[in-house]
Amino acid sequence: MQDLHAFKIMANRLSKIVTRTGDDGSTGLASGDRIAKDQTRVAVLGDVDELNSAIGMLLAEEVMPAGIRDALLGVQHDLFDLGGELSLPGHALISTAHLARIEELVTRFNAGLPPLKEFVLPGGTRCAALAHVARTICRRAERTLVALARQEELPPLQVQYLNRLSDLLFVLARSFNHSDNQTGGKGDVLWQQGRNRS
Repeated sequence: MQDLHAFKIMANRLSKIVTRTGDDGSTGLASGDRIAKDQTRVAVLGDVDELNSAIGMLLAEEVMPAGIRDALLGVQHDLFDLGGELSLPGHALISTAHLARIEELVTRFNAGLPPLKEFVLPGGTRCAALAHVARTICRRAERTLVALARQEELPPLQVQYLNRLSDLLFVLARSFNHSDNQTGGKGDVLWQQGRNRS
């Protein structure tokens, strides 16, 4: 009941955008607690929000396979679930079903890709480049979450979800480039070790 009450409070708060309550350098959690904006929990919330925004930028691309679009939209909902958990400590929204779905997506999209024999540079098509940006933000969110887990006990599925998600974003970046390669594009941009050494 407390969890539901907290989310109702948050929903009511959204009707008023300028609240001035954060002018003192604090922010409110869904639990009603106020904490400093430079605390690790707030940093994780910010990283997850930034990741969701980066995925939203990727989804703004007009040309994208429907399967990938649906997968990314699902991820955006997951990230709001994760943000809900972080904003309301003790409230569980991320489940093993979330992880299983991400793992299934990684397997599905990776199945159609050629074996990776070299490291790839972040780039290629615009969609692939945006997926790589989202992947690096996801890795940062994971690192910040691990830092928070050193300070207080967290559900282990949170870190596992972000770890799997970064794998999915890498595979999706390759999928975009592979799709482009099949239509005459260049495909993955491969790292050439020592290219500029001489």
